[in-house]
Amino acid sequence: MKNYDVLIVGGGAAGFFTAINLAEKNKGIKIAILERGKEVLSKVRISGGGRCNVTHACFDPKELTEFYPRGSKELRGPFNQFCTGDTIEWFEKKGVTLKIEEDGRMFPDTDSSETIIDCFLKATAELNIDILTGYSVQTVFQKDNSWKIDTNQGAFEANCLVFTTGSNPKIWSLLAEQGHQIVEPVASLFTFNIKDKRLVDLMGISAAATVKVKGLKLEATGPLLITHWGLSGPGILRLSAWGARELAARSYQFHIQVNWLTDDFSVEDAEQKLAEIKQDNSKKIVAKKSPFDFPNRLWERLVLAAGIAEEAKWADINKKELQALALQLTSSEFQVNGKSTFKEEFVTAGGIDLKEVNFKTMESKLLKNVFFAGEILNIDAITGGFNFQNAWTTGFIAATAISERINQK
Repeated sequence: MKNYDVLIVGGGAAGFFTAINLAEKNKGIKIAILERGKEVLSKVRISGGGRCNVTHACFDPKELTEFYPRGSKELRGPFNQFCTGDTIEWFEKKGVTLKIEEDGRMFPDTDSSETIIDCFLKATAELNIDILTGYSVQTVFQKDNSWKIDTNQGAFEANCLVFTTGSNPKIWSLLAEQGHQIVEPVASLFTFNIKDKRLVDLMGISAAATVKVKGLKLEATGPLLITHWGLSGPGILRLSAWGARELAARSYQFHIQVNWLTDDFSVEDAEQKLAEIKQDNSKKIVAKKSPFDFPNRLWERLVLAAGIAEEAKWADINKKELQALALQLTSSEFQVNGKSTFKEEFVTAGGIDLKEVNFKTMESKLLKNVFFAGEILNIDAITGGFNFQNAWTTGFIAATAISERINQK
């Protein structure tokens, strides 16, 4: 049996961040990271399209919590201890400079996730942290004031355990056996599967829009991306995150309304604007050029969907056709039939019940010397670097709390 002071289960972002902070605060303690896969930090490698969206340029703790559909209340205190500015400073001290993009997302200035991975691997090597891959946890139990873990490659004993395994059903099941409540996981970030002739062959086209789910109080504004399976983009992903449980309850079968002009335009506003355009462009073909700030090909589809002939000129269309086009622009309705995972940014709503965790220390309220960090908890955020910020913050707090306990001995 191998003995460690602290055993971290999960070789992802939260696990490495916890281990490094813990080792820096307590020189000489024995720490190991257990990873069931062949590689560590695999999600970091593919995140942000291979660039790694490290965090988001939101520096106010209260404002930052508003990006978390689940965990917003619980994270307010932790974000006051370790927030975005602390993340930036932490990486800068390791030689990694982060840059801010127009939408607030922050990436390493190299635009490569390997920069973050190299940073973590270098730090763990310098701090003599053991990284053990291919270790699948079989059992977890407490004995004689320490924790025992059996794996497919042998047994371990540690004074403290930190679980950073993300959405891992097997680990959730083992923790449930120890008394923890697990909030049933459902997908949080996903795209909408839609088959509609208005979208056929428009893959790659993007437009700012407001999307509402009919029958639910769910609404989001942001860029929409047309894909070969339906609709994606930040606007859709916000809806999927905030409506994760409600949409799952509907088996991902529902209707949405899209306002391609965003909420700035009501149907009456659109009709009035179209009347003005008609007056100024009477001899021009309606479908040929979009008078609004979205692509011509999408405009053409909406014109045809309104029942206006492809070669019709503005002077030819009547009031009824104008009204139909105004409706297409502000209230296009689509049937959603299922979901697709958003590329590599797979996030779930669900995990360890937050009522069973002390957010001042990230320690379990039920199991002494057991801590949690990252997405193993029932915490998730919209896309944009917020899920990584949760990992950094909770990992830092867990490391700090364990350090204080070690120093008390």
